[in-house]
Amino acid sequence: MTFLSNKRAKSRRVIPGFHLSLGFTLFYLGLIVLIPLSAVFIKTFSMTWDAFWQTVTSERVLASYRLTFGASLLAAFINVIFGGILAWVLVRYQFPGKRLIDAFVDLPFALPTAIAGITLATLYAPNGWLGKLLAPFDVKVAYTPLGVLIALIFIGLPFVVRTVQPVLEEAEKELEEAAISLGASHWQTFVRVIFPTILPAVLTGFALAFARATGEYGSVIFIAGNMPMISEITPLFMITKLEQYDYAGATAIAVVMLIISFILLLAINALQAWTRRRQTAGRA
Repeated sequence: MTFLSNKRAKSRRVIPGFHLSLGFTLFYLGLIVLIPLSAVFIKTFSMTWDAFWQTVTSERVLASYRLTFGASLLAAFINVIFGGILAWVLVRYQFPGKRLIDAFVDLPFALPTAIAGITLATLYAPNGWLGKLLAPFDVKVAYTPLGVLIALIFIGLPFVVRTVQPVLEEAEKELEEAAISLGASHWQTFVRVIFPTILPAVLTGFALAFARATGEYGSVIFIAGNMPMISEITPLFMITKLEQYDYAGATAIAVVMLIISFILLLAINALQAWTRRRQTAGRA
């Protein structure tokens, strides 16, 4: 009885307490997230179904969906591969300039997106430093979908690195050494020991990079060229609608993007939860 009473007393002394913290969480979530999102849906409901369908399924808008979501998924996948390698190198190896490279990873966070877009467009333009090197191979980056992909890779890389890096730092190296001592190859050790440990973090980084890429605007429009049916992104259509004072049309496109992004992120989170359950069951 004494132990239980002491435990209850300690739980009462926790500040701010469950009920207060939960109430603040719901209030803040509703004020910052749910109310603005509900306003988007309410504004869209002012349109008729025919007007809504015509707006969100026009040929140019559908082409922008394909470019935006396709490039975002591909950029997130590329960032998972190379961001994972970068995180591995930063955690497992010591070399001159390591801290400088580690600081450069956060550069897309600090750099204004418009400056990033202008810089990338300047570098990859046909007369730019990198564009000149690619011109003999007939590879065009600026003002093409490839330029959009590169911009999305640039802004999404830190999400993967900063998500995977702390998990690698906390991973137990003894398990890797035990696997190797038992005759496992380096590839088998990575696949069966290391990768299952970092998989939830990898999926989280993928989801964050994808979410950032789908809504990216500033760093993309300068290098994309915004050519109809080729390099137009969906956020550009929303800005165009707003400039034309077509608020309902802008929110209609936003609703479609929101629904598609939510479905994709829900699938990624479900996969992440499944991997964690498998890991927990395997340890038990």
